[in-house]
Amino acid sequence: MFKGSIVALVTPFKGNEIDEFALRNLVDWHISEGTDGIVPVGTTGESPTLNHDEHERVVEIVIDQSNKRVPIIAGTGSNSTAEAINLLKHAESAGADAALVVTPYYNKPTPEGLYAHYEALDSASSSIPIIIYNIPSRSVIDINIDLMGRLSHLQSIVGVKDATSDISRIKQHNELCENGFIQLSGEDETIYEYMINGGQGCISVTANILPKVCSDMHKAFSNNDLEEAKKLNNILMPLHKALFIETSPSPVKYILSKMGLIDYEIRLPLVKITQETKSMLDEIISNLEIK
Repeated sequence: MFKGSIVALVTPFKGNEIDEFALRNLVDWHISEGTDGIVPVGTTGESPTLNHDEHERVVEIVIDQSNKRVPIIAGTGSNSTAEAINLLKHAESAGADAALVVTPYYNKPTPEGLYAHYEALDSASSSIPIIIYNIPSRSVIDINIDLMGRLSHLQSIVGVKDATSDISRIKQHNELCENGFIQLSGEDETIYEYMINGGQGCISVTANILPKVCSDMHKAFSNNDLEEAKKLNNILMPLHKALFIETSPSPVKYILSKMGLIDYEIRLPLVKITQETKSMLDEIISNLEIK
């Protein structure tokens, strides 16, 4: 169920409010382009800048508009366990197919604290599957292999979005984690290596811009057509790199605004990209014939 090209969806704003019309259109566009799943209110969705009502509303809109056509994995992470539980319960009641729960950031829990955090979420969840989001570059916390193995035995924990860049973890997770443990890449740049080493998919930033190409690449992987998958990945690579020239999702939102899909609005403390970055992105857009 959770595999292939899964988009880490941006949250469009208009006049500093959630642009529901644009958000619904994005959901429909992604589904028509072949996107296999949608993650609202993750990092790319600017979840740290959304208040609780906005966070919950975005989840509700995406679930409603998708109408069960693709799985919805709602971002429900927080560095407060109590808050993460509340977000998880809302996602479950709203009808999300799974929850993406980032490791607690800033307060730097010990491995036992991390285990207790996810154990509390597991206890609070009656049915919704939980995918752990391990991204040490942002959270300053890394779930090591042994701890991931322990966590995988909690009933609700079904997989990981891994943004460590460590491809060797795929095999190590397979050895220590529960059978069927889902492994999704959290880094577009390493997706080819991740997939050929046993990954099941990617929660992708690049898919915001070129969802069909990302979807076609994953179809090639599923058909074991590695030559086609590599060709498509090579096409995407300049975009993979460019979208992180400045802090994401500002470059993503700039390109989407050029495509006429959203307004170019981003919330502080993130800011709009520089003119130099705009020029670089404009060249890449032109080369890829993105319209």
